Amino acid sequence: MTADSSTISGVAGRYATALFDLAREVDAVDAVAADLTRIEAMIAESSELAHLVRSPVFSREDQGRALAAVLERAGIGDLVRRFLGVVAANRRLFSLPQTIRAFRQLVAAHRGQVTARVNTATPLSDPQIAALKTALSQAAKADVDLDIWIDPALIGGVVVQLGSRLVDASVRTKLQNLKNAMKGVG
Repeated sequence: MTADSSTISGVAGRYATALFDLAREVDAVDAVAADLTRIEAMIAESSELAHLVRSPVFSREDQGRALAAVLERAGIGDLVRRFLGVVAANRRLFSLPQTIRAFRQLVAAHRGQVTARVNTATPLSDPQIAALKTALSQAAKADVDLDIWIDPALIGGVVVQLGSRLVDASVRTKLQNLKNAMKGVG
């Protein structure tokens, strides 16, 4: 079993762990991680591919054939193509985004990295990302990888989750706290 398996669970966790173990056996962790990043980008850019992955309407054969064609054309490695063929045959393609995230967690743990989930209202600049990464690495006393998500509902500020620690410095939360405080006055 892989390191940090306690935080990797469910269908996506089991598939990510299996893929990670396979990739380690053939010394292809970096290549598989790169392929998964490309697949994730392809899904984000193509609503048709996202629909194929998520929709239960397609048969397992149709999903498998269509995905195999897309992956081969994109130059995705054989290990990932075969693995996703099994995932499609088992009707579990819907878990692919979570599987990719779980795989990243396993790779980070394997490399001694810690992943921080960062939600921001607007995209961060490169200097902001570098400063945040440095500050979090010092706080965690480990190399920190950032998983950045844009959430306009935050209005402004940032929410950072590093392990079990959560720092919410968003405008949305500050306004909610102010609203709650005002309800108590009266």
